[in-house]
Amino acid sequence: MNKKLEYQDELEDFSLVLGGPLYQLYLRTRLAKPPLKLYQRRILAFIILTWLPLLILTMIDGTAVSGIKVPFFYDFASHARFLVALTLLIAAELVVHQRIRFTMVQFVDRDIITLEERPLFDSIIASNMRLKNSIIVELSLIVIAIIAGHWIWKEFATLSVSTWYATISDGIPHITPAGYWGAFVSVPIFQFILLRWYFRIFVWYRILWQVSRLPLRLNSLHPDKAGGLGFLAYSAFAFGLVLLAHSVLLAGVIANRIWYEGANLKEFKLAIAGVIVYLILLVFVPLTFFFFQLARAKRIGSREFGIIASHYVNDFRSKWTGADLKRNETLLGTSDIQSLADLSNSFTVGHEMRLLPFNLRTVVQIVIVIFFPFIPLLLTIIPFEEMIGPILKIIL
Repeated sequence: MNKKLEYQDELEDFSLVLGGPLYQLYLRTRLAKPPLKLYQRRILAFIILTWLPLLILTMIDGTAVSGIKVPFFYDFASHARFLVALTLLIAAELVVHQRIRFTMVQFVDRDIITLEERPLFDSIIASNMRLKNSIIVELSLIVIAIIAGHWIWKEFATLSVSTWYATISDGIPHITPAGYWGAFVSVPIFQFILLRWYFRIFVWYRILWQVSRLPLRLNSLHPDKAGGLGFLAYSAFAFGLVLLAHSVLLAGVIANRIWYEGANLKEFKLAIAGVIVYLILLVFVPLTFFFFQLARAKRIGSREFGIIASHYVNDFRSKWTGADLKRNETLLGTSDIQSLADLSNSFTVGHEMRLLPFNLRTVVQIVIVIFFPFIPLLLTIIPFEEMIGPILKIIL
């Protein structure tokens, strides 16, 4: 037990979020205290860098609340991106830091990683922490955010009408001062934070892939019905705010298309469905890496427990129904019948063991989180009374 506690202390340094140039910048500018305190300061700092200059420049230009087809205050996509999605991405750092570390500790607490495999487990953690903290990778993400990020925003998020960031004259867009700040400062910052999250998720994939290659100690009789790996399902919820940021961003873009270009929500059903499927795969695919280990554990458990069960039921039958039955013994009150029931329950647990460390219920819960930002858009095709009426009838 003491060795296990010491090992937990060693894992205190593990984090999927801490480290890298940006984190060091947080510390030096007092936007963070170890490990990730003062997240409100970081959120405010990013809003000051991305959203506030746009407000000031549009107010100077007279396009903050009027004077243009799409004033800044009525640009749903910009507020969704810089006020909501960016806030969620920053707040997610603390959630992921705490919950993913807890997930890694579970491998040790549950004795899934044997004492003999601890050195390999340690080397996997150390290797991925070095990769996560790479200065070269983070600088590369900045370059990609500046180049590709601006192109993605221009191609998929901008409107074809005159807006606070670009006015249309003779079919030619003319970028405003606020538009330049948005295109070359605000959007790249947002894209960098998003890409940084994708890199962290890639590191998480790499960790789970390497751990899944180790000879894990899995037990088909574990009550979580996942060989003891049921805790991995909660890692999907750790990334919940990151997933929510994606759907908030898409909901903002769709809202702009509906209000300012006359689009219909039904036109985006494939895009919404595609994003939901993509985000589900993003968090659940790495958990499938343990499929073959779980299948092997179930196969071995079924064989071993089947032998034990056969011996017990044969002895039970021989004792209570065979020639060895002693007439002065009574079945009522004996522990044999309860043991038989317990044996049956244990066999059922092993038989129902899943080959994935999550179930359909977990997937549905994640889908609800992802879909939540799209609910207000339903009002564009379904009257509020029709949408809320059935719910009120059920409640009342």
